[in-house]
Amino acid sequence: MSVTVSEFGRLPSGEAVLRYTITNKHGASASLLNYGATWQSMFVPNRKGELVDVILGYDTIEDYQKNFMFLGATIGRVANRIKDAHFSLNGVEYKLAANMGNHCLHGGVVGYDKKIWQAQIDGDSVFFSLTSPDGDEGFPGALSVVVIYTLDEENALSIQYLINSDQDTIQNMTNHAYFNLAGQNNGTVLGQMLQIDADKFTRIDKDVVPTGEIVPVFGTPLDFTKPKAIGREIDAKVENIDAAGGYDHNFVLNRKTSGVERVATVVDPAGGVAMDVYTDQPGVQFFTAPDFSYMTGKSGKPYGPRPAFCLETQHFADAMNNPHFPSIVLQAGEVFSSETIYRFRVEK
Repeated sequence: MSVTVSEFGRLPSGEAVLRYTITNKHGASASLLNYGATWQSMFVPNRKGELVDVILGYDTIEDYQKNFMFLGATIGRVANRIKDAHFSLNGVEYKLAANMGNHCLHGGVVGYDKKIWQAQIDGDSVFFSLTSPDGDEGFPGALSVVVIYTLDEENALSIQYLINSDQDTIQNMTNHAYFNLAGQNNGTVLGQMLQIDADKFTRIDKDVVPTGEIVPVFGTPLDFTKPKAIGREIDAKVENIDAAGGYDHNFVLNRKTSGVERVATVVDPAGGVAMDVYTDQPGVQFFTAPDFSYMTGKSGKPYGPRPAFCLETQHFADAMNNPHFPSIVLQAGEVFSSETIYRFRVEK
């Protein structure tokens, strides 16, 4: 196992953006940027033994600065939507930036995806740390965050989160990696097979904000309890799939324990790359990228329509405004700890 560091580019301020690459003995590798604690690439072997990069991203820091679709970024302080950009905590009303219509999305205008993180190599891991001051994007409390990326010899990338605050606040962090198991510039993901261990989902309105209802997946296009092609029902006109432009729904995971367990599997039948997702979080947001033909990705190629999917492990969107959802309140002095693992393998 080795970890190397190289300069990826420079911000207009002159500050260097660094890329950290972890490589295991099989040649699989994960590259990470200190800008946004971003997962920039993931090379894993396919059925032919070829290393393919299964993460969408960019070749330049200039493109990452314009990254309004959050490719590979660490999302915080609160991932997903907060309805009407407000919440109440301890009897105090907090108003946030409305950066998606009337709602707050992915932490606001300048979320953690747009910040330079401190980075440190520790063995086979890269530690990224960030301090978010009290009032950052409207959120209370000074929040300290550590995100740890670790690649093992079995081609599994672990993402660990350690979070604490000096005041009561809210947090719901995730990684916004876009996956294409055929390779990041190799067509659509519509034929890739997805299974999610979730019998229920949180219903959304036309703004992709939860209505508060938790409903069964059975009999809907959101039933991925058995493997199903991602594209099979992606154009359905129910459950606001059409309003969202595809899937953008939170699945209520069938938790068996409080620890890390497998919650989803995706397989590319053509190339044989499979990905198992493990987490201790209560939900996973399944998002299918729309038409990215306007976007030039790595290697200078446009991505085209339906080029990727996201499986963002997290708590439910708008949890503060739906008290029956699992709580995202972080009390002063408490340490929140979570882990998600993306394990890559080959199906023969």
